[in-house]
Amino acid sequence: MTTFPTAKNADTPAPAGPRISKKKPKLSNFLCFAIYSANLAFGRAYKPILDELGLTYTQYIALVALSERDDQTVGELGEKLFLESNTLTPILKKLEQIGLISRRRDPQDERQVRVSLTPKGEGLIDADPGASLTDATGLGDDFDAVQQTVARLRDNLLRATRDEREKPE
Repeated sequence: MTTFPTAKNADTPAPAGPRISKKKPKLSNFLCFAIYSANLAFGRAYKPILDELGLTYTQYIALVALSERDDQTVGELGEKLFLESNTLTPILKKLEQIGLISRRRDPQDERQVRVSLTPKGEGLIDADPGASLTDATGLGDDFDAVQQTVARLRDNLLRATRDEREKPE
């Protein structure tokens, strides 16, 4: 056995080499990593499409969310996008500057800002710039089922973490 002399003990045995545990998890077995890396791949796939439009992915999904239900408050839109208002506000300001949305104070509650698509924003969404990515996923007829499964997974995890936070200590 090889030893490494030290000031404390001149007869300390040398490490036997890297320990390999048969029970260590593999990265390829982590569902969270598969989803994380798929998210990165989606970002790379969307980038050239959105670069051509002068948009970021977050700006684009904000427009999509507004196309589903127009005239939302910043808070409602933030909930849908999982973004805090202090993150969302600069994104919305930029979208307003380039003429894709309008923002206005809610006449019923001046503290609230309401957001709507402009005709230019509606036209961009109607053009469906991300449609080509459905084919790029290679999921074919399974696309809707996979999307629904991932959304259910997200909702279950959010519910579980919310329930955990609400438990009395």
